[in-house]
Amino acid sequence: MTTTVTKPRTPETATKPGAPETATKRGTTETATKRGTTETATKPGITEMALKRGTSGTATKHGITETATKPGITEAATKRGATDSARWHELTESVREMGQYTTRAEAERVTRIVLSALGGHVTGDERVALAQALPREAGRVIASQIPATHPLTAREFVESVATRIEGATPATARWDVSSVLSTLAKTIGTTLTTRILAQLPPGYALLFGRAELATTANSSAAL
Repeated sequence: MTTTVTKPRTPETATKPGAPETATKRGTTETATKRGTTETATKPGITEMALKRGTSGTATKHGITETATKPGITEAATKRGATDSARWHELTESVREMGQYTTRAEAERVTRIVLSALGGHVTGDERVALAQALPREAGRVIASQIPATHPLTAREFVESVATRIEGATPATARWDVSSVLSTLAKTIGTTLTTRILAQLPPGYALLFGRAELATTANSSAAL
């Protein structure tokens, strides 16, 4: 009689006294039961994913998941954030120099106050253009303000800023407003500054360092 033995194509199972052991070939999960516990290990090549530029991958080794991201995914966002931060720093530093403030922190505080006051007075396309022309932080301050129902005159604008700055007087507030708005005009350029002034009552040109856009009589009366 001829006996035919067929080689197993399924995982081989061998049972030793006291604990069953199951072994699988490379690429599958090996499980061994010893002394009442189960150990699971995943060999390399099972769940590893190749990482290409702009994608992320996950590799699993001995039950621990590792995620790596190659350059290219967040580089652009990081650069934009760094640029916005640098522009905000540059703007407030320019205000510090213009207003002769002791620290940049003081200049930053004054800048926020003046921009928040201005944000309610600039509307429509000019408001959008102004927010886009400024560093992101400054743009947020402008865009977050509720448009004023009745725009203030230049004198009233300065007085309203004075109420927001502790210990300020109309004279010191005018200095603060001029320091910020003159710097603002240099930052956004002549064209946009002119468009913004066209929305505002007479007298604001002096505050933007643009006295030539308003008559001396109007400016003096408003301020």
